[in-house]
Amino acid sequence: MPPLTIELDQALALRDQGALLIDVRTPAEFAETSIPGAVNVPLFDDGQRARVGTVYKEQGKAAARKLGVELVAPRIPALLEQVATALRRTDLPVIVFCWRGGMRSRALTMFLDLAGIRARQLIGGHKRFRAHVRTFLDQGQWGRLLVLRGLTGVGKTRLLVRLAGQGYPVLDLEALANHRGSAFGALGLPPQPSQKEFEALLWDALRKIPPEGFAVTEGESRNIGKLVLPPRVYEALQRETSLWIEASLDYRVQVLLGDYPAAAELKAAFVAPIRALKRRLGGETVERLLDLLNADDWQQLVQELMVRYYDPLYNHTKPPRRLEIPIEPEERGLVRLKEGIARLLDQEPGLN
Repeated sequence: MPPLTIELDQALALRDQGALLIDVRTPAEFAETSIPGAVNVPLFDDGQRARVGTVYKEQGKAAARKLGVELVAPRIPALLEQVATALRRTDLPVIVFCWRGGMRSRALTMFLDLAGIRARQLIGGHKRFRAHVRTFLDQGQWGRLLVLRGLTGVGKTRLLVRLAGQGYPVLDLEALANHRGSAFGALGLPPQPSQKEFEALLWDALRKIPPEGFAVTEGESRNIGKLVLPPRVYEALQRETSLWIEASLDYRVQVLLGDYPAAAELKAAFVAPIRALKRRLGGETVERLLDLLNADDWQQLVQELMVRYYDPLYNHTKPPRRLEIPIEPEERGLVRLKEGIARLLDQEPGLN
């Protein structure tokens, strides 16, 4: 019988081929972070794991294992059925992992093997994967990042979507972070991932950019909402000449209104971010903005936010090394943008 274990590099290669990864940790552990694409089939719920841990501390390993067996045994058929339902390819083994490659993942691997489902336990578990992600972000290599920049509302994210639809490699950092990168950037979006999960998603995206290749991305500050860009990723965003997108105020207002299609439904959620601008804009201006919000005058509200807050805040960030791309009208602007990308790629990385 072949060993029922697998090393991380082999597991990740099988993952890329479509192998199913099963995370047997508790729902709370899985919610914090996992290997991207993994499915949660918890051996214990959060309360049960706490019970087993308490017994381990108070009565020892043998008593904890006995309790673990008592908790899991009645659920073995349901666990196997859950894995079978999630299975996409039967020609590849299921990869099972827990935190450190211990008893939880070993148990489910053995159950699956006995049931005739090929399975391998990931040596080192999620802890080893996490170390792999940190090492890659600290030392790994990826291709050039060509960065779109511009004042708020020029439609950088929209341009990334259009480029991706035309076959360009794109790294959408704000999509990975579930945040638009501004004072109102979280409105209408799901909660942000944890920092560890964000870094795992970054690893998964960056490793797909070969060192000799490139991807188009959007300029970001060190923080995207509550999340922090790893230092080498942030540094990579500063390396190339920026593709500076130019657009009129009217155009930018319309883009922002399109970015918040359900703004009226989120009306109450706009109050706190507007009030948070008081220190920078003063109480009188904030009250004026709140009056526009209460009157549902979204057009004027967005315009005043741009003129009074965003433009003064970001005008000084215009990089000295930039290639200016007028984006209006958008179809012609997209052509100009692709010409700008080609121009940067014809030059030496980081020296343009």
